[in-house]
Parts: sequence; structure tokens; C-alpha cells
Amino acid sequence: MALLKKTYLLLALCLTIAATIAQAQTQNLELAREYFSKGEYQKAAELYEKLVEDKRLFSVTYPDYLKTLLALRNYKEAEKLVKRTIKQNPGNYNFEVDLGMVYQAAGDKAGAEKHFNKLIQQMNPEATVVVASAFIQNELYDYAEKAYLRGRELTKNPLENNRPLIALYSYRQKNEALIPEVLNLLQENESEVGYVQNMLQNSVRDEKAQDALEKELIMRVQQNPDKLGYSELLIWLYVQRLDFYGALMQARAVDKRTRSGGSRVMELGAISAQNKDYNSAIEAYEYIIKEYPEGPYYLVARQRLINAREEQVQNTFPVDQEKIRALIADYDALLTEVGRSAATAEVLQHMANLYAFYLDDKAKAIELLQEAIAMPRANANLVAESKLTLGDIYVLKGEPWEATLLYSQVEKSHKDTPIGYDAKLRNARLSYYKGDFELAQAHLDILKLATSREIANDAMDLSLLITDNTGLDTSTTAMEEYAAIELLVFQNKLQQALTKLDGMLKKYPGHSLTDEIYFQKAAIQERMGNFTEAVASLQHIVGNPQYDILSDDALFRMAYIYEENLKDPAKAQQLYNDLLKKHQGSIFVAEARKRFRKLRGDTVN
Repeated sequence: MALLKKTYLLLALCLTIAATIAQAQTQNLELAREYFSKGEYQKAAELYEKLVEDKRLFSVTYPDYLKTLLALRNYKEAEKLVKRTIKQNPGNYNFEVDLGMVYQAAGDKAGAEKHFNKLIQQMNPEATVVVASAFIQNELYDYAEKAYLRGRELTKNPLENNRPLIALYSYRQKNEALIPEVLNLLQENESEVGYVQNMLQNSVRDEKAQDALEKELIMRVQQNPDKLGYSELLIWLYVQRLDFYGALMQARAVDKRTRSGGSRVMELGAISAQNKDYNSAIEAYEYIIKEYPEGPYYLVARQRLINAREEQVQNTFPVDQEKIRALIADYDALLTEVGRSAATAEVLQHMANLYAFYLDDKAKAIELLQEAIAMPRANANLVAESKLTLGDIYVLKGEPWEATLLYSQVEKSHKDTPIGYDAKLRNARLSYYKGDFELAQAHLDILKLATSREIANDAMDLSLLITDNTGLDTSTTAMEEYAAIELLVFQNKLQQALTKLDGMLKKYPGHSLTDEIYFQKAAIQERMGNFTEAVASLQHIVGNPQYDILSDDALFRMAYIYEENLKDPAKAQQLYNDLLKKHQGSIFVAEARKRFRKLRGDTVN
């Protein structure tokens, strides 16, 4: 019993001593780190030299001790430390890389290179990831790449280490290496197209990289026509570059090979129309109508084809009324073919819009809209949109109370939906036209948080227009006059609006609305087909540094008019280039770059 007590006592004493030593070692470690942080490297080294001998603390003291020796430029001691550690831990590649780092720090670049290359050559395939990771931790990315490629060589598998290499190339923006590497993955597994797009999305942003990707994809599509993943990726790239025609050509080619019903072509038709590339949209829908007359998209394609032609006519100035009548005839023919039903109620809405805004036949427009609203089993959203169009026609007629009643009905029936927000925006604009800016702002403050980005942006733009031109001046007279002119523009009273805008320029010289007035003048002149005058109005904005907010809008519009209307491609190219240089954050950059490249005659061989 006495012997047992002595044993317990001795054990307790040993544990106490061990705890005391451990506490002292921990305190020394903290002290060493404090010395290092203060730049007192010699003091830190003296403590680390003793601490590193404690096996229990080795993993935490070794890296700090090595950094301290390198900070002291004591390369011989650092080399001894690492070599001793390698001997004690054979097969640990992190320490092998540390030795090369010591050579590099000592200025022996040739020695470091020789050591790293030897390490890569001597490693076995299973060690590839460990070795490459050790290089990456030390930011030795070229050697990490070499390790991955050596591992591929050893396994004789062309896709070995594919994903780590893709991640490495993407991180380093090595697009020349990334593109074939990521496409090789697609060659093996086409279901990886989503992953491939994600990896390319952040890397292939500049023009040169996109050109390289396009060239590589075209080659692979030609060499591997059965690999649809390459075609899908090429379609994706063209959409990124806003080259909707190029995307459509690829989608059509794929559809002809697979006879898949045209769903991809329909999708690209919709994307093209949304981005105002009406020719591509028209070609997409014509393809569906011709190739799949019995298919599920036929009726939708027929309707969207006329919709696309309608938007094209409406955005080709001056608007040709004969083409408007031809569109109405096309819609009538469609209704005759498929009948007037809930499925074609949208056609009535489009026809009404054309009658009211382009042929000034408001009575016919109202009749068509009332028919659409009363259509049995009509889609609730379509009925709401028809009510909004009907409200717009009452604004045309100068009956704002009837208009706001319809807008408010839709607001109530479609609360917290895009259509409901659209109705609120129209009510806000109606208040703005009437000069009731306070009520307009109340609506707009809510709409700035709308889920629809387009509506939120429109609300923000109108709110800023009101704030910028009423906030610093107690008088709102000029703003009221300008809002009334915008109503005239909405009502297609263009010459009257133009005269009043000129009057404002004389009446309010130097007013904060001046840039808006010139921009509105240019828009009216463009609609009237007076393109040279429109350019002159826009030049007032572009040539005045005070008009910073609208300068990129004006510059893009000038370039567009020179390209599309005045047929001066050299001047258009110059203006697009000016926009790309002066307004790199502009929303027009992507479209300007596409048009600039087209005018420059860029092609991929």
C-alpha cells in the first residue's frame, strides 16, 4: 500500500513537471513570435532553435523558424534545418519544396530550378497532387503546372489532372493553355458544358481571348460534328458577344443534324428580339415555320415573327405607314388562319397598338382591346396588359382620368408582380406629365425596389430626372414645361414638341435640363427622319463636358445614326471607338464593341 502511494506521488510529480515545461515552452513560442513580429529576428531565432528540437512543437515551430532564418539571411543554417527535416521525414514533399525555396532565397536560382525539376522528375504518379499543392502554397505556379503535366505523362492519361490544371490556368488567366484544357474535358464528357462555361466565363473576357476561343471551337466543331457540346459552347460564346446571328447559325446547324424540334432556335429568336437584333429573330422564326409546320412551336413562331417585324418597323425611322398596314394585314391573316381565341388574344393587343399609335385610329384600337379583355378564358396577364395598352390610348386621347383608372385596376389585380409594377410606373409617368412631381416620386420610390430590373431602372431614371431638375431650384416651372413636352412626344405630336423644346432652350439658357432637351430633340428628329439634325443635337451633348450623364448615350446614338442611317461606316467606327475608350463602364460597351468589330471587318480564320 505504501509502495502504491509512492508510485502515485511520483506520477503526479512527473505530470506537474511536464505541465510546467509545456507551459514554459508555450510561453517561449509566444515570445519568439512576438520578437519576429517586431523584426527582432536574432532573438526569435535563439528561441526557435531550442523549440524546434521539441517533437511535440515541431509542426508549429519549424515553419516559423525557417522564415526567421531566411529573414536573417542565414541561408546555411536554413539549408541545414531543411535537410535535417527531410532526413527525419522521408517522402514529405513539402520539405523538399522548402529546400528549393531556400536556394531561391539565397540567390541560387539555378540550384533551385535544378532541385525543383529533379523533384518533379523523380516523383511517382500518386504524389502529383501533393507536390503540385506544395508548389502552389509557395506560389510556384509554373512548377505546379509542370508537376500536373508530369503526372499526366506518367499515367499516359491525356485527361489526368485536368480539373486542377483548369483551375490553375483560370486563376492565372493563362487563356492559351486554359482553352484547349477545358475543351478537352468537353471532348470526354459533354455533360460538363455547364462547368466549362463557368470556368470560361471569368477568364475569357477580353477580345483576344474570345477570338482564340472562337477559333478553337470552330475547328473542333468541324473536326467533331457529332460532339454537340462544342456547338453549344460556340452558341454560348456568340450570345456573350451579342453576336446573335452567329449563335443562330450554329443553333440551326445543330437542329438540322438532330431534328430536335427547333426549341434552341426558338430560344435564340426570343433572345435576339429582346436585344433588338430583329433580323436574327425574324430568321429564327422563319426557320421554325418552314421546318416544323406541324410542330408545337408553329403558331408561336408565326406570331413572334410578326412581332419581330413590328418592332423592326417601329424602330426604323421614319416609320413607314405602309409597312404598319402590312403588319396589320399579317395579323389579320393569322387570325383568319387560327381563329380568334384566348390563344390569339395577344394579336388583338398588338393590332390595337398599331392602329392607335401609328394610324391614329383610336376607335378601332379601343374596339380590339375591349375584345381581348372580354375574351373567354383569356390569360389574366394578357388581360392586364391589354388594360395597360387601353390606358395608354386614353392618354393619347387626352383623357388621363380614364387612363389612371385602368392603370390602378391592374396595380390592384397584379400587386407585387412585374405587370403590377409596370402599371404603377405608368401611373407615376402620368403624374409626371401633369407636373405632379410629388405624387410621381411617391410611386417611383416604391418602384426603385421592384423585382424587375428594367422597371426599377426606368423608375430610377425618371426619379433622378425629377430630383436633378427640381431639387436645387425652388421653381419647378421649367420641369413642368419639359414634362408637358414629353406628353406631346408620347402622343406623337412631334413637331409641336420640337418647337416647344427650341423655345425652352431660348427661355432657360444654361438650365440643368439643357442636355435632356438636346437628347429629346435628337430622338424626335431621328423619328422624323432628320438624321443630320439629330446628329447636330447630339453633338451639343458630346461636345460639352458638363453633360457627363448623357454623353455616352449621345455618343452611341450618334455612331448608330452614322452607321444605320447616314451610311458613313468610317465615322461610325470612329465614334464607337471613342465610346469604348472614354466610357469603359457604359452599358453600351458590349454593343459598341460588336458593331466596331463588324465595321472593322474582323473575322476568325
